[in-house]
Amino acid sequence: MYLIKPCFCILILLTNILTLMSQTVPDHLITAYENNNNYTVDYHEAIAYYNMLSEEANISVSEYGMTDSGFPLHEIIISQDADFNPVTIKESGKVILFVNNAIHPGEPCGVDASMKLARDLLFTEEKKSLLDHCVVVIIPIYNIGGAINRGSHSRANQQGPEAYGFRGNAKNLDLNRDFIKCDSKNAQSFNQLYNKWNPDVFVDNHTSNGADYQYSMTLIATQKDKLAKPLSHFLTDRMLPDLYEKMEGYGWEMTPYVYANKTPDDGIAGFLDLPRYSSGYAAMHNALSFMPETHMLKPYKNRVESTYFFMLSMLEHIDTNFEELLALRSATVSSVSNALELPITWEMDMEKVDKLMFKGYEARYKPSAITGKDRLYYDQSAPYEKNIPFYNTFRSVLTKKKPTAYIFPQAYVDIAERLEWNGVKVERLDEDRTEVYDMTYIEDMETRDAPYEGHYLHSKVETKEVQQTWKYYKGDYIVYTGQEKDRYIIETLEPEAPDSYFAWNFFDGIMMQKEHFSAYVFEDLAEEILSQNAALKTMLDNKKLSDKEFAEDPQAQLNFIYKNSDHYEKTYRLYPVAKIN
Repeated sequence: MYLIKPCFCILILLTNILTLMSQTVPDHLITAYENNNNYTVDYHEAIAYYNMLSEEANISVSEYGMTDSGFPLHEIIISQDADFNPVTIKESGKVILFVNNAIHPGEPCGVDASMKLARDLLFTEEKKSLLDHCVVVIIPIYNIGGAINRGSHSRANQQGPEAYGFRGNAKNLDLNRDFIKCDSKNAQSFNQLYNKWNPDVFVDNHTSNGADYQYSMTLIATQKDKLAKPLSHFLTDRMLPDLYEKMEGYGWEMTPYVYANKTPDDGIAGFLDLPRYSSGYAAMHNALSFMPETHMLKPYKNRVESTYFFMLSMLEHIDTNFEELLALRSATVSSVSNALELPITWEMDMEKVDKLMFKGYEARYKPSAITGKDRLYYDQSAPYEKNIPFYNTFRSVLTKKKPTAYIFPQAYVDIAERLEWNGVKVERLDEDRTEVYDMTYIEDMETRDAPYEGHYLHSKVETKEVQQTWKYYKGDYIVYTGQEKDRYIIETLEPEAPDSYFAWNFFDGIMMQKEHFSAYVFEDLAEEILSQNAALKTMLDNKKLSDKEFAEDPQAQLNFIYKNSDHYEKTYRLYPVAKIN
């Protein structure tokens, strides 16, 4: 996919080896991982190391918010001129790179790589200049509850390190599904910290599971088709080719994330980074986001080093392209806030397929010693390099026109809080307000049969929009569009969006009817209603003629009349977020 000349790679590799050999690190700044390359630090060791760095260099180490574990989240800021204020940093024209580690503490390579990178940016002359146009913000360990739940067996498919944390946090939540619903204190703190910085580039370090292949590093980048076109073109035409080239030059050739149904030979697919995931969450905020995914079957040393060099490559790219990156992101923010409509759902375009040069191992089958049936294995004695299909084009399947504003009752304070955590300006009505609004009824949906991260997630939501008079009260919330955060507003408040607040069950109270009727009482009233409403009687008669089952069901006929009368509750399935146009 991304090709560079072999002689150029060798030259870069030799240069980098000589550079690394010329660096000397004081003994007390050598990380625990560097002393034992199959060891990852625990939470307390990581914070202690950063505190040690802060005593000797321009690095800020502070607590920021709480997590479910009872231990605080930490914010590490590396700034060349000791300016740790996001407002003045942005005014100075510097790029903000935000790095998140150990969202899954069993995948800790970013923890150790970030400690090493922070030290090198502060103490090695060759790397200090990478902070000329960039400030780095690091969360050393995000899932602290999972990190302190330390063991050696929870990742059965992974080689090393000796001990590591657990995927679930203190509430046994997967935090890489929690960025919108924010069930965890971790995510609540993260939302606020992320939007304090509103970074230009976001990196969330991971380790992959799945097929076997030759690469130590794979990469999930922001899904290009979800970005504004100028930023998307920059990502695909400039940034990614440069990152792939730099990584190969450092001796860590990488490939797009290996997301395959069976084996990579059949092709791999781009990852649709929904807002529940870190990279999709960052994309909602118009940032370029990346999930480096090191390969579980490679030694821990390889995983840490490739993560280190990916972040280094990112900093080098930012240093060269900072002006264009900032200009394009600013233009993207403006285009989003000025757009008349925005897409909210996407699907893969299977008709568009690229070719990807891939280095894998032959997938073979042999009888299982346990089951006697054929089992898959990857033959490392049979490496290959060949083109495979790469499906990485998505198309929008639902676009929504932006209203002037959304308005919703103050009863939904949890929605208002989440919007505000994400930089959305939320106002309150200063008086009661009765007028005609665009209202939405939930017509149909699918709901999971079993809990998913603590929720019965809705999907395939179908709606009907009507105009009707409604009353909102003093203190209710109103959110005007035309904001920098319009993507976040629309993708959470439009119920059909896959990670809307409706999808995550914040409005489930509307999905249950609260009042009913007793048939023996309603019979007389129904007769009176039909006598006064000839049109409804005609509708009832026609339905009896066209629907034999309905004609034989007295309760269904009474319910039909009830639903079409003034007695039927107007709030049943009425989405309480109205639109002002």
